[in-house]
Amino acid sequence: MGTANQRLSAALEPRRAGTNVHPLHRQPLDADAREFPVDSAAAAFRGFLESLGLDLADPNLAGTDHRVARAYEEMLGGLWRAEPELSTFPNTKRYGEMVSVTDIPFYSICAHHFLPFFGAAHVAYVPGERLVGLSKLARVIDYYARRPQLQEDLTEEVAALLDERLAPTGLIVSVEARHLCMEMRGVSSPGVNGDNGRPRNSQRRAAATAVLRAAPRSRRGIFD
Repeated sequence: MGTANQRLSAALEPRRAGTNVHPLHRQPLDADAREFPVDSAAAAFRGFLESLGLDLADPNLAGTDHRVARAYEEMLGGLWRAEPELSTFPNTKRYGEMVSVTDIPFYSICAHHFLPFFGAAHVAYVPGERLVGLSKLARVIDYYARRPQLQEDLTEEVAALLDERLAPTGLIVSVEARHLCMEMRGVSSPGVNGDNGRPRNSQRRAAATAVLRAAPRSRRGIFD
């Protein structure tokens, strides 16, 4: 299997992130003009419950349709937000080593089965002319995670935005996740055992927008 660094090194081929990385989402989405359709979503879910023959007069199901709608309003909130602003600063000291933020937790909804997938994202970049406030990287992850999503697209979308806004010398975005559509159905592959603090059955995707110019010592152990 190789170490995490070996797997990431294999992804460091010179390429640019794709420009068409929003296949599931209508772009641009005017966050100011639209709100989550709570009432229609609740009505649709009520119809789903009725199709199962459930007794909606049961106290445990009373209001479930609206609770589910409100839950998805939060989980899919990235569809209605404006794209996050990135606070950047001039790289006046010409810093050229790798900057990394690891183990950024995220939660998303699989577009194929509308079941959750969740895990951690890791971002590393070599600055060009601009530096970014590190907390903004977590905001970018959250923005793209809170929508119907594919893990591959989540990785590419984050990489594309950071590449466009920062124009870094090099960039890696790696996402690992557990997918409940794999654990609760289908192959029913559990992911409870960890490997160096990471789920054994997690999937990893890495997107590299350029070959990192940093010295090998600065790469060592970033995602281990």
